[in-house]
Amino acid sequence: MDHSDTVAVRTISVSAVILSRPDGAVVTVRKVGTDRFMLPGGKWETGESPLECAVREIDEELGVPLTPDALESLGRFDTATANEPGFLLVSEVFSARMDGDPEPRAEIAEARWVTVGELREIAALPEDDCAPWAPLLVRVARERLGDPSAS
Repeated sequence: MDHSDTVAVRTISVSAVILSRPDGAVVTVRKVGTDRFMLPGGKWETGESPLECAVREIDEELGVPLTPDALESLGRFDTATANEPGFLLVSEVFSARMDGDPEPRAEIAEARWVTVGELREIAALPEDDCAPWAPLLVRVARERLGDPSAS
């Protein structure tokens, strides 16, 4: 059987976290050298669970110390990547509440709070044309933070 037309799917596996304030706003981040805002988080290290990765990445990127029991799993989301064309992004997404403001660190150039109203607008965008937002943010906003057409 000839499989010459089969394209291997390259995958990036990450943990991402919805960090929200009491008013429902969610923090998004933009990495150095990029122009898209996304949920904070990052790639799993060898032997690390998605939950352990989420805790580590939030502390490294934003200086927000979390404990594993502070995070709620929202499930797995498969989307296009924001900055690596041709890759599939497999994301284990968690949520946590926080007080105060995150402090951009490591590869994070900017952290920005997104209000509930802005999240509704982001949820209405098509994932393949959602700049300056990442496709994962659009999907999570739509599926987990409220469908704008339902309001």
